[in-house]
Amino acid sequence: MRRVGRGGVEGGSEPDARFTFANERTFLAWNRTALALVIAGLAIVQVLPPFRGWPWGRHLLAFPLIGLGAVLPGGAYREWRRNQRALRHGDPLPASALPRLLVGVITVVGLVATALVAVPS
Repeated sequence: MRRVGRGGVEGGSEPDARFTFANERTFLAWNRTALALVIAGLAIVQVLPPFRGWPWGRHLLAFPLIGLGAVLPGGAYREWRRNQRALRHGDPLPASALPRLLVGVITVVGLVATALVAVPS
């Protein structure tokens, strides 16, 4: 019979509660970031006036933010499970691709926003 710990992570021993709670706080922080990305994308489309000569500019900025906000919680859950499994088995924590993905998308959106503002219509 398999022993299943909290969160459905199999095997290993119960880690120190502080580490489990820290892992959960990180998961919740990623979800807050995802919600902020969706809200920022919606605000860009709904509140920002259209760029002169670039009627699709708001959508160009908003779509990657909303898209990342939509997929980030799934990645955060996957990371939470991987970290919890590593904690239960005493393994090193696995590397995460989420920070790199977030930095990449926000950098591209920032560069596009700069180009849309700087290019005269």
